[in-house]
Amino acid sequence: MELSIHNWMRAEPIETTIRRISRLGYKKLEIQGEPSLYDTTRIGKLLRDHDLGCWGSVTLMLEDRNLLAKDPAQRAKSVQYVKDVVRMVRELDGHMVSVVPGTVGKIVPDGRPDDEWRWAVDSMKEVYEYAESVDILLGIEPINRFETYFINRGDQALALAEAVGPKCGVCLDTFHMNIEEDNTYDAIRRAKGRLVGFHVADSNRMAPGMGTLNWPEIIRTLNEIGYDDVLSVEFCAPLDRTPANPYPNSIDEHPEGLSPEQKKFLEDHGSSSVTEDFYTMLTRQSSETLLPLIQPVYEDK
Repeated sequence: MELSIHNWMRAEPIETTIRRISRLGYKKLEIQGEPSLYDTTRIGKLLRDHDLGCWGSVTLMLEDRNLLAKDPAQRAKSVQYVKDVVRMVRELDGHMVSVVPGTVGKIVPDGRPDDEWRWAVDSMKEVYEYAESVDILLGIEPINRFETYFINRGDQALALAEAVGPKCGVCLDTFHMNIEEDNTYDAIRRAKGRLVGFHVADSNRMAPGMGTLNWPEIIRTLNEIGYDDVLSVEFCAPLDRTPANPYPNSIDEHPEGLSPEQKKFLEDHGSSSVTEDFYTMLTRQSSETLLPLIQPVYEDK
């Protein structure tokens, strides 16, 4: 296995992100799903210059992005957005795109369950056909009930993937699994053969090693089902705004380059813009927890 990390959790120049992860043992970047922000030719060179690759991307389902919207025009716009993310990953020689079907933060349905299921399947099939044509895998990602009413558990993601196509996969996330699954390890086992991505954060959404999850057992279960690809670090630190904050220098009071949409997205996740020192600590903690668990497997091959 190799270690990757997302870059949506802190607004900073991507050059800063790439320099940091290259020195902390990461091999891949899972670039945020905002194709308009990136010149893929330039980003590709930056990655190569730092001996890194692009693993893939994750859709950021903000504002009116919703593959199961009642409005056909909204669905069509959302399908095009996900296709654009797929195209960006293809241009960066990436591997997969993690797709959250519905708007993050939307917890009220647009229609009846059978209607929404049909809209989701039809939208995903259109994206899937395009992704297949450019050799990029899709992984449907379940997220917890407080962020969406649609696709919270691995079994739901598997059902949608099976309705979309034979190569459509799922992408599981340890933080969301800890909330929604009756047994994290069994959920991983049921995804065997369809698991195309794996996101990692601890039980409190801090860096791996800062909560209660059993990382050796998680890695053993992934090995058991034959998943030997990438672990993508995706912490989103729940900041403490009280005098009890154990990290008093964690909040960036004057963030640069943080759009209103990004600010709302972070705040909706119980977080905010964080300082570079705090973010670097979380990035280092993640690699120090995970690399000793995956490197022996890698070196034995």
